[in-house]
Amino acid sequence: MLIELFKAFVLGVVEGLTEFLPVSSTGHLLLVQRFFGFDDADFGKTFAVLIQFGAILALLSIYFFRIWRIAAGMFSDPAARRFVIGVLIAFLPAAVVGALAHDVIKSVLFNVWIVCFTLIVGGAILLWVDRLDLDTRYYEATKFSLPMYFGIGLAQCLSMIPGVSRSGATIVAAMLLGADRRSAAEFSFWLAMPTMAGAFAYDLLKSRGQLSMDNSILVAFGFAVSFVCAWIVVKTFLDYVQHHGFAVFAWWRVVVGALGLVALAVGY
Repeated sequence: MLIELFKAFVLGVVEGLTEFLPVSSTGHLLLVQRFFGFDDADFGKTFAVLIQFGAILALLSIYFFRIWRIAAGMFSDPAARRFVIGVLIAFLPAAVVGALAHDVIKSVLFNVWIVCFTLIVGGAILLWVDRLDLDTRYYEATKFSLPMYFGIGLAQCLSMIPGVSRSGATIVAAMLLGADRRSAAEFSFWLAMPTMAGAFAYDLLKSRGQLSMDNSILVAFGFAVSFVCAWIVVKTFLDYVQHHGFAVFAWWRVVVGALGLVALAVGY
């Protein structure tokens, strides 16, 4: 039981720390499950789906009052209504592509070789964009143009490839379309809410037959660890990137991807 709790702890930490950073939580979970032997039945895809809910709740708990104000003002405040429409516009492409291609994505693209390559390529792109002298026009995530929201939503579809990173794809797209670092990162939080909730519900529905109360303690433990780690990340991430940029996350991706390729090449 202690070994299983340790696995739940590690996966909870990985999920919580990486879900909202531009490093790909799915990619990291796949690598951890592969290289540390955590890919047995109890710690497969279903477990990863369930502990992801901890990260979702962490984000919602921090943004609860802002969500409430926007929801309450949606019918009386044009700015709030416009932002809700913008989030829905950004969410729509991934919702459509995910629903149509879910099984293909899970069966074909969930491959550790693909994860390692996309971690490296995504890291190089993130580093390049972070160093560009961009024409910044937007400093508030709630004030992007509607076409910009849609463009970010299209970019988010790329994150269905494990290793790309949902937050990484949306942050890069937002910055290229005129957002500063902080507002780009913050909009990745806003867009995560419907995207992650939708993906969680869909994956849970697809894997409901594999659910069991036998490992409920392990799931609860992983869920709690994921919640705490994600809460810390969400509370600190925006201030960090505003002052330091994304270089540390870009280099982390490159190093992890390179080490993964080396391990695979030697037959690990």
